[in-house]
Amino acid sequence: MLTAVDHVQLAAPPGSEDRLRAYYAGVLGMTEIPKPPVLAARGGCWFQAGAVQLHVGIEDDFRPARKAHPGLRVTGIEAYAARLAERGAPVTWDGDLPGHRRFYSEDPVGNRLEFLEPAG
Repeated sequence: MLTAVDHVQLAAPPGSEDRLRAYYAGVLGMTEIPKPPVLAARGGCWFQAGAVQLHVGIEDDFRPARKAHPGLRVTGIEAYAARLAERGAPVTWDGDLPGHRRFYSEDPVGNRLEFLEPAG
């Protein structure tokens, strides 16, 4: 029986770790968490905010996920969108999910991210 999502894995090209850190820690406000040494040798970065973990692994033949994406719940979505925009991240609002406010953005390597908050 499934009980929870442990983490979401995204991919990135070799050598992009500094840009990923600037975005996931600096823009989104997540904390980088250490990878186990055997996995750290593969490159990439892991980030956490509360119970949410995003792992970004390195792929030699990387192509950004433009449709597939994590959906990340936030509180204070207007302020959070403003935070991203102020730090240069794209913010595209989408009103097509009933009962929610949401927008899309992308990380510095082009992966799509959805941010949403229940309305009301």
